[in-house]
Amino acid sequence: MSYKRTLITSALPYANGPVHIGHLAGVYVPADIYARYLRLRGQEVLFVGGSDEHGVPVTIRARKEGITVQEVVDRYHTLIRDSFKEFGISFDVYSRTTSPTHHKFASDFFRRLYDTGKFIEQTTEQFYDPETGEFLTDRNIRGECPRCHSLGAYGDQCEKCGSALSPDELINPYNAINGNPLQKKATSHWYLPLDQYQSWLEEWILKDHTEWRSNVYGQCKSWLDGGLKPRAVTRDLDWGIPVPVEGAEGKVLYVWFDAPIGYISNTKELCDAHPDKYGQWETWWKDQDTRLIHFIGKDNIVFHCIVFPTMLKAEGSYILPDNVPANEFLNLEGDKISTSRNWAVWLHEYLQDFPGKQDVLRYVLTANAPETKDNDFTWADFQARNNNELVAIYGNFVNRALVLTAKYFANHVPARGTLTDYDRETIGDIQAVRTRIESLLDTFHFREAQKEAMNMARVGNKYLADTEPWKTAKTDMERTGTVLNIALQIAANLRIVFEPFLPFSSSKLGEMLQAGPTEWNQLGSMDLLPEGHALGQVSLLFEKIEDSAIEEQKARLEHIKAENEAKAKEEELLNWQPAAVKADTTIDVFDKVDIRVGTVLDCQPVKKSDRLLCFRIDDGKDGRTILSGIAQSYPDPSVLIGKQVLFIANFPPRKMMGIESQGMILSAVNADGRLTVTTVTAPVKNGAQVG
Repeated sequence: MSYKRTLITSALPYANGPVHIGHLAGVYVPADIYARYLRLRGQEVLFVGGSDEHGVPVTIRARKEGITVQEVVDRYHTLIRDSFKEFGISFDVYSRTTSPTHHKFASDFFRRLYDTGKFIEQTTEQFYDPETGEFLTDRNIRGECPRCHSLGAYGDQCEKCGSALSPDELINPYNAINGNPLQKKATSHWYLPLDQYQSWLEEWILKDHTEWRSNVYGQCKSWLDGGLKPRAVTRDLDWGIPVPVEGAEGKVLYVWFDAPIGYISNTKELCDAHPDKYGQWETWWKDQDTRLIHFIGKDNIVFHCIVFPTMLKAEGSYILPDNVPANEFLNLEGDKISTSRNWAVWLHEYLQDFPGKQDVLRYVLTANAPETKDNDFTWADFQARNNNELVAIYGNFVNRALVLTAKYFANHVPARGTLTDYDRETIGDIQAVRTRIESLLDTFHFREAQKEAMNMARVGNKYLADTEPWKTAKTDMERTGTVLNIALQIAANLRIVFEPFLPFSSSKLGEMLQAGPTEWNQLGSMDLLPEGHALGQVSLLFEKIEDSAIEEQKARLEHIKAENEAKAKEEELLNWQPAAVKADTTIDVFDKVDIRVGTVLDCQPVKKSDRLLCFRIDDGKDGRTILSGIAQSYPDPSVLIGKQVLFIANFPPRKMMGIESQGMILSAVNADGRLTVTTVTAPVKNGAQVG
């Protein structure tokens, strides 16, 4: 089916932190390549983006930093938007889900489904903090893992053993923010009955969209084979879009329901502001001549292929996505990118560290695009691809062609004389690229398409090396002119073919060629630069990246890795308990724990740790050192010096932060979540055993 226009959306990044290379490789670079390609072909395109500013991640960030949620989203929305712009992601609109337009649109969308009976209402029991009056999300609940018995497992996953969990499985669950114990409480919510759309989804996806990428199709099939269930569209939270129903106070739209509607509301915001340029928003979302493409990462496949289409189907007047070319994940130096562990290459930092090198990162991320499986980014590969491909192949060819033209023809395009068979063969190779690259881009194979573009530069390099115009210039200037004319035409073609991938370099090459605007349909033409055309000033298209710049980046990652390993050991120490001490402990087992009394001789914060205190204890013998994770409860640890405390004396020593801990200080949790060391009511001999 042919379409009049294409609507491109890219996943809305959470405004609780900056954008990293995993986001770029998985979503934004391929989306931008596709948008630029279609524009270059003269097609009507709208590229929609925006920040996702609701949900739990932003509220967690705000609590950690002690600021308002609005301050968090304002900061990161601005940082993300500006970073995208500097990196060349060519959104037609980049808005946010806290905009007035979105709030009204999402609220009205919910109300339409509510009024037409598309939701079901259910009451369930969920974890509740009676002290704060809050229902908690899975990520805000922690407790003991039922599988490995690690303390501090989250309500959705144990990060120690990797098990997927539900809050109901945790042993002794508590509020991760304040340590409060939790209880179950009934609450009512509205649900989207996905199960009622199961047959339709099976027909629409499994039969009508067999052309989707195998990873997308396979994940959808897995969900459908498992049977769909109703999914809540509201939640108990104080940050978000209020549920527009009487009696729903304290409830907001669930972020997964709210966020994809942002694609529509952002389109409306743009069209309402510029109707002469973009037309009416309904044309982009309700006209059957519009093709809708979602660019996302694999963690969003279900939402964009099953949930959001069901929402649109339930409403009844919207088009559905034609394709969802989701990518897999990009790793960093062999390890999974993690925002919580700071294991990432952040876009805003890259732009500072490598000014003017946006296209280098765009090229490397596309060359390593995780289109069908997870892939890896390494700084060594980044340097090699820049130096060995962008500089040595593409940049070298352009520089040689322009420098030789300036030297032998006063910087003007020479005439093209009689062609040899080799000239015709080379021209044929250039003209054949367009068909191959169009086939790849039209089917979202961006990695292979970029490789074809670089092959054109390889053809140019080989042509100059084989024809040696610097030698023929000594005896046959007509032949030299013909060769350089063809070389310059190849350079002009490279400017077109690389524009979707490397827009900054194509713009720079256009200035050097003094060439005007071009269109995709000119690709393959060998008459892009007329005879006698004056060229511009020659400069290097790409620069070599030195070892020192790469070593600096590697050193930064090594420092982060060391910090993460130290934090992991600290977490292990803080959450550690002997295997025998569990909820079902008997008196015989308890007798094995040797609890004694000791006097605190000294207590100091541990350097590079915000949770550990280092105790020096008089244990009635030679003394011992014990680490305890109670620093946040004792900002002035000197108040503990001289106190007699209880400690477990027969735990095996454990080294942390370069210090060997020889036991465990016993502390009690107060109602406010703060810890207080346990002590005795009267002086006791140091080393006395507690029975």
